[in-house]
Amino acid sequence: MLAAVVPSAFLQITTHPAGTRTLVTVSGEIDIDTEQTLQRALRLALARSSEGVDLDLTGVGFCDCSGLNVLLRVRRIALADGKTLHVRAADPCVERLLALTDTSSLLTSERAPVNGVVDDRPDRPSAAMHDLLEENGVADEAEELRVEVVQLKRAMVTRADIDLARGVLMASYGLSPEDAWSVLVDVSQHTNTKLHQLAEDLVVSVKGAPLPDHVQHQLSAAVAGVSDSA
Repeated sequence: MLAAVVPSAFLQITTHPAGTRTLVTVSGEIDIDTEQTLQRALRLALARSSEGVDLDLTGVGFCDCSGLNVLLRVRRIALADGKTLHVRAADPCVERLLALTDTSSLLTSERAPVNGVVDDRPDRPSAAMHDLLEENGVADEAEELRVEVVQLKRAMVTRADIDLARGVLMASYGLSPEDAWSVLVDVSQHTNTKLHQLAEDLVVSVKGAPLPDHVQHQLSAAVAGVSDSA
């Protein structure tokens, strides 16, 4: 059974039945902080539809590779169940991400049914070429490579500031990598600050820019908490 979707202050998701499909409208920011919320919502919508999910992402003002990973992951689940996941409309920032990672054709293609079945694979080769590709595993490998590229981009773009912030906490308070991560998450939750923004603020604070008082207070409390439990 799928868990209920936990609301997020940074992401709003609504679902509506649309015939045999489900329309999911998303607004806000999709990143490492909200990816799990989006994934749970899409999987619930997918389970409640007989043919698949249509996505309206016009209200998404920011989306990094964390969000793209979710879309590709849920797409695979949909295809395994004989369903589809399609992005019907998107903000330009999402369109740029799909274009840069060469995944637009996987998520936005629309194909006519053949004998009642929709072929969701982009750029379908001839029957003879398809047999050759399938025999050598090239088709699956190509998609795996796309996903791997997405994951690498996510590691480069999303994690850099967070890793730097963990280093700052480790050096400043003598914390272990695990405790530094716990402190970041705790302060993020208690100050309603996005994780990547908190990380950026901590890194900048090393150069002399003070943290807001409420953030500094929560940071001190979180550090004391992990130190007491050590």
